[in-house]
Amino acid sequence: MSSAGKRISIVGFGLMGSQIAQIFATIGYTVSAYDVSNEKLDSGLSLIRSGKYGLENSVAKGRMSAEQASKVLDNIETTASLNYALADAEVVLEAAVEDLETKRKILKSASESAPKDAILATNTSTLSISKISGGLSQDVRRRVAGMHFFNPPQVMKLVEIVASDVTSREVTDKLRQIALDLKKVPIVVKDHPGFVANRIGIAVFAEASDLLAKGVSTVRDIDLAMRLGYGYPLGPFELGDLVGLDSRLRNMETLYGETHDEKFKPPELLARLVASGYLGDPRTKEGSKGGYYEYFGEKRPTEETVA
Repeated sequence: MSSAGKRISIVGFGLMGSQIAQIFATIGYTVSAYDVSNEKLDSGLSLIRSGKYGLENSVAKGRMSAEQASKVLDNIETTASLNYALADAEVVLEAAVEDLETKRKILKSASESAPKDAILATNTSTLSISKISGGLSQDVRRRVAGMHFFNPPQVMKLVEIVASDVTSREVTDKLRQIALDLKKVPIVVKDHPGFVANRIGIAVFAEASDLLAKGVSTVRDIDLAMRLGYGYPLGPFELGDLVGLDSRLRNMETLYGETHDEKFKPPELLARLVASGYLGDPRTKEGSKGGYYEYFGEKRPTEETVA
């Protein structure tokens, strides 16, 4: 299905928002990307151009021509005006920081400024769709759903389409089709704490963290166990470094707050690392001192040919 003429507004142009904008622009969507400052917008565009999964890398590897890459950039317009970004969108995708009140404010603005039939989607990884859309009218809440991409979205195939109790079937069907157009594999899930993938993935990370705290093994060897024993492309600590330890901490705080299940209580080491500026892999997390691997002075398994 051609995506020419289709428009999406992406609110939040950080790591996830900019990468999601790239994949939409690649299939022909006109993307209107919003963030609070031109500096943040420029940073997002730089990530699209020259990031690890950006356009320059795709051209260098022969996945697209320079002309195609230029067209992708032409399909992305950036603005520090939220009303302008929302004005003509068929879909609004919120990709801001994983904070409930921030997301609620964005969706309220979207309900007022976007077209009345626009789908209002959120890229939340763990927050309740019902809580994010709480306070909106019932008619608006029917148009709200989760559309959760995984990092990095240019590579990861899975997209979770999350429906609240009032989300319309038409909305989830449309989001599912959009994911298919992006050549992703969508799954439709209910609005349950952590949804499916993160609920399981964070439980694995929590168990790995418990083994580390007890001195059973090292971060590298625990990751190797899951890579070579269970076929994980990344072990729990290397994955945590990639997605960002601050994001992992917020995810666990949210899940623990929602469930009061002790297995989701954030590990002490994770909290200490984030407080000390260890926010994840410094190659993908700007301003970070490093992640688990820098902290412990070990080499990531993906950097070794044996793994």
